[in-house]
Amino acid sequence: MGLGLEESLRLTVAALMQATGEPQRAVADVLGLTQTQVSRRQSGATSWTLRDVDTLAGHYGVAALDLLSGPTRACEALSVGRRRGIRSEMKRAGR
Repeated sequence: MGLGLEESLRLTVAALMQATGEPQRAVADVLGLTQTQVSRRQSGATSWTLRDVDTLAGHYGVAALDLLSGPTRACEALSVGRRRGIRSEMKRAGR
């Protein structure tokens, strides 16, 4: 049996934060939450809402269904410019 939707979404959010280099604080600001509230969602103590999914999808520039499809799909849908390594390389190249 695979992961449940809640666990998959937690892993997806963690993967996107890692891929973009964003801390929980930045995600909290986007969602209008505190860092503690995001931490509780990431730990499973509180559930993510559909509003959260829509807001996160817009923030990361991916479809909501990509977020719900798991970390691999969501990270693949992430634009190249949003990825941490690419941004660092572009800064060094002066772009």
